[in-house]
Amino acid sequence: MSDSAGEEKIRIVKIHDGTVIDHIRAGKALEVLKILGITGKEGNIVTLAMNISSSRIEKKDIVKVEHRLLEEAEVDRIALVAPEATINLIEDYKVIKKTRVELPETITDIFDCPNQRCVTNKEREPIRSKYEVVSRTPIQLKCQYCWTLVDEEDIISQFTS
Repeated sequence: MSDSAGEEKIRIVKIHDGTVIDHIRAGKALEVLKILGITGKEGNIVTLAMNISSSRIEKKDIVKVEHRLLEEAEVDRIALVAPEATINLIEDYKVIKKTRVELPETITDIFDCPNQRCVTNKEREPIRSKYEVVSRTPIQLKCQYCWTLVDEEDIISQFTS
């Protein structure tokens, strides 16, 4: 398929119902799959497109998962590796809800502080982990209790271990 300028267009088949995660930073779709625990063995049809042209962010990835709706906590995790992503809920081939993920200024209780000496990791302390967003590109967080800096790689490894 090509357009009038002679460029090739990619056509991705619509899904009947499920979730489409669009506008993922180019090259980050595999991390999104890891965060969602999607391995391909679940039986759901998963469509993955990487490094495709986008008018909004130059290049992007797209993940489509049939018969799967995301929980709010999963959307919050996606924001940590794909802060520009949009989540489209699909029913009967139509978008019924479209939301943009949001990376808040502070993030609470999504993952453990990697610093084992942090007060949030002490068994007897009822303190939940809390991070301040220091940088959005690349994503970097700072623990508000011990000031440990956490980057995307640390975040992804926590969700996939």
